[in-house]
Amino acid sequence: MVSFTATLRRFGAKGEKTGWTFIDIPAAVAETLSPGQKTSFRVKGQLDALPIRQVALVPMGASAGNGSDDDATGPFIMAINATMRRGLRKEAGATVQIVLQHDDAPLRLSSDLLACLDDAPDARAFFDTLTPGHQLYFSNWIDSAKTLPTKTKRLSQAIRGLSLKQGYSDMIRSAKNNPT
Repeated sequence: MVSFTATLRRFGAKGEKTGWTFIDIPAAVAETLSPGQKTSFRVKGQLDALPIRQVALVPMGASAGNGSDDDATGPFIMAINATMRRGLRKEAGATVQIVLQHDDAPLRLSSDLLACLDDAPDARAFFDTLTPGHQLYFSNWIDSAKTLPTKTKRLSQAIRGLSLKQGYSDMIRSAKNNPT
């Protein structure tokens, strides 16, 4: 287990990461959590008093940034999504106490999604080619539905998108451009 303090930061124009709130993960912390790791891995622990689990540390490459204010400085970052920010009651610029350890628990995927995939072999075949993190995008989106009609609509969109070999972002864009 590793403890440290970090400042919440926000990317400016940074491609797909534009607008992300994140924390830098210092090289020594990343090495302690997962020695020699160069690819994304998951952690659990706490941000202040907020418990977290199955959160990905995302690699930022050998030279993390060019020194601008919105560049990452460590070899990894942890994205701080809106739910986490609400739980922390903090935004970019705030300081956070962090306690982390490697999380090797298997990802828990939506049982409803898995049941639907059992009935859609083409969608299942494509879903199985996705990284665990990308599978989790679909799963979390479906499980975050607050009503049964919304969950049903999302399941239908996911199965259709996966059958068309669309990743999560492509499926969302396609659904927005072609509402049913």
